[in-house]
Amino acid sequence: MTTGARSGLDDTAAAPGPAAPDGPAGPQSDVPPGLDPTTTEVQPLEIVVVTGLSGAGKLSAGRVLEDLGWFVVDNLPPALLQPMVELGARGDIRRFAAVVDVRSRAFSSDLQEAIRVLADAGNRPRVIYVHARDDVLVRRYESVRREHPLQGNGTLIDGISEERALLTGIAGEADLWVDTSDLNVHQLRATLENAFAREGGTPPLTATVMSFGFKYGLPLDADLVVDARFLPNPHWIPELRPKTGKDADVSDYVLGQPDAREFLDRYTDVLRLLIPGYRREGKRYLTLAVGCTGGKHRSVAIAEEFARRLTAEGLTAAARHRDLGRE
Repeated sequence: MTTGARSGLDDTAAAPGPAAPDGPAGPQSDVPPGLDPTTTEVQPLEIVVVTGLSGAGKLSAGRVLEDLGWFVVDNLPPALLQPMVELGARGDIRRFAAVVDVRSRAFSSDLQEAIRVLADAGNRPRVIYVHARDDVLVRRYESVRREHPLQGNGTLIDGISEERALLTGIAGEADLWVDTSDLNVHQLRATLENAFAREGGTPPLTATVMSFGFKYGLPLDADLVVDARFLPNPHWIPELRPKTGKDADVSDYVLGQPDAREFLDRYTDVLRLLIPGYRREGKRYLTLAVGCTGGKHRSVAIAEEFARRLTAEGLTAAARHRDLGRE
């Protein structure tokens, strides 16, 4: 169990070590048995591996999962992932999450092999990759005055760059990317709750529709990007300028444009084509990013409408507005 409350996403100050949730102590034997995928006595576990860049918020993500009822272990070496899962399988743990950090140059291959072994044993491992922009990571480290674990005799940015290189392999295989550069702890919680909170009823594909402003940069964790700047901008209408795309009159203005409905209908048809393919390939999370100039009017209204349409298609979909309120 993670302990103590922190106000931000910074996980640079955390010390390594396992954490156990409050409640029953769990299995007591020091020698766990092998996990036999053919036996009917032990059901496969739901397993989530949280990894990513130091300082990006891995421990914050772990705390959210813990609040959602997962058994969470912090800073677990990849070599100990399978023994911990086997130990948990002997007790009443059905949802296990591990926060895995970079501790050796063999980290990526070790973790990938551990995940493969767990999958071969009949479990359902999923990987969350938590990351942030370099400037954000530097600011977080400087605020707590700590060195990066891979910094050595070099600079802070040297350590960040080396860690990014070590994480390349596992990042490419992650089920869910979470970019915390512009998230607060509440937005991080909402993102993970959207993906994991629906116990027993999680659909095969969960969608997040994110509005953003192009002037603040493209979202790094988007699977699909839509540009809404072809629509007239409510910013130039005095009575609409102070409002947002969540207000009814702004939404009506944006969605009432002659090209808006046709665009939404045609892109919804594209999504209908993509969704079955994503499901066949085992993709669990989809992030559709909708951009306009500032992320205040057009992108917000279009994102809300896409979320409504995806919900109607049978997905669990939620709209999130990255840059709303930044102006």
